Amino acid sequence: MDGAIKGALFERGLLTEDQTRAGAELAARVAAEGFETVRLLFADQHGILRGKAIAARTLGSALASGLSVPSTLILKDTAHRTVFDVWKDGLTLDGVSLAGAGDLLLVPDVATFTPLPWSPHSAIILCDLAYRSGQRVSVSPRGVLRRATEALARTGHDAVMGLEVEFQVFAIEDDGLSHDQATMPPAALTTRNTTQGWAFLTETRYGAVEPLLDEIRRAAEAMGLAPRSMEIEMGPSQFEFTFDASDPLTQADRFVLFRMMVKDICQRQGLHASFMPKPRVANAVANGWHIHQSLVSRQTGRNVFTPAVDGQPTAEAGAWIAGLLDHAPATCLLTNPTVNGYKRFSAFQLAPNRVQWGTDNRGAMLRALLYAGDPASRIENRVADTTANPYYALAGQILSGLDGLNRGATPPPPTLTPYAEDQVSLPATLDAAIQAFEASPLYAQALGADFVRYLAHLKRAEWGRYLATISEWEQAEYFTLF
Repeated sequence: MDGAIKGALFERGLLTEDQTRAGAELAARVAAEGFETVRLLFADQHGILRGKAIAARTLGSALASGLSVPSTLILKDTAHRTVFDVWKDGLTLDGVSLAGAGDLLLVPDVATFTPLPWSPHSAIILCDLAYRSGQRVSVSPRGVLRRATEALARTGHDAVMGLEVEFQVFAIEDDGLSHDQATMPPAALTTRNTTQGWAFLTETRYGAVEPLLDEIRRAAEAMGLAPRSMEIEMGPSQFEFTFDASDPLTQADRFVLFRMMVKDICQRQGLHASFMPKPRVANAVANGWHIHQSLVSRQTGRNVFTPAVDGQPTAEAGAWIAGLLDHAPATCLLTNPTVNGYKRFSAFQLAPNRVQWGTDNRGAMLRALLYAGDPASRIENRVADTTANPYYALAGQILSGLDGLNRGATPPPPTLTPYAEDQVSLPATLDAAIQAFEASPLYAQALGADFVRYLAHLKRAEWGRYLATISEWEQAEYFTLF
């Protein structure tokens, strides 16, 4: 194999000969180009990148044998608390015991090697997860999305996805580093705005923050993330980036790398970037993540959503719409995985709160952009928010749409009144989304009972901590009255 080392990952069937050879070539490139560190990272259950930075000289060994990390990393909620009892016998996943907080293996995907423009001595490699036996971890997010795309491919179709990502950038007034702020989770930062807002898409606002947006754009381009537009959104300090359409795995990788890059670059400038759906700061506007999606025939290479008549879905597009609608409540746990995300579902705010579709209607959950002869015809799902794990969220889109496709389902008529009260509501709380997800036959069958139990347990821990917290509303409502 041309000098490539057949290490533990190859012997356990986790790497092919071609991947092993590519790893040896990458290790040589890293040495030749003078990189000092390489960060081996995986997207965890929340879509947050975790892992280790290693000295560049050790990369060859890590690529051949993997890198061990504690299994508790996949057992943590959004406060980084381990919410499964690792000291109790019987804790298993995929039939493998996780009791005792043993190790998992990071399996580097050398195709994702990405130098960091703001840290030119360093680079990132995204990883998958496996047990030491060589069995893959079923809840590993990149693997979940791969399995969904493989199921779709068996129908003779590939999905094409596009991203619109909204976020805010604030100036930091209190960095939260006093000892009493080092709680779990840590105290929220105190911030002020970088723009006043309410000047949607105006050049004046863009000019005020052009240096920051230029730095983010240049970094995104250097990392191969393919940004298309940089936009001034409606709210104070709010921006949006859009990206070239691509296959789902590439798009999910872009999402986690972009979110990490924006936060890192801003932090270095004394700024705080937040992708929280509904920040609790005065006059803040909610952040959404709009998922554009279409299907391409593997046989012809053509977009099967392109209609003969404007606005009239093809059979494939109609079935896909029907599948997304049928499974929308259950899929909310994948697209809107936090307590905060459900506070974005408010009427007349360009965010959906009903299970509907419409033709170029920004109030509907699904906005159909279907034009005769247009190869970019697509469905835009406006339900997701920017806390979503993109691998799980895109897998949810594919599995829902695929179910509609397999059934030959037909959608209801499009809506002109997306906030009408006689329509089916999206879940109003994280708890309602958990219940819908647990009750879904689709996700039990497509992702497995282990995955359903695992994700529901994680999110229930988050919901339980939320309910146990005495809110400012309760204090104001009851402290004086009673």
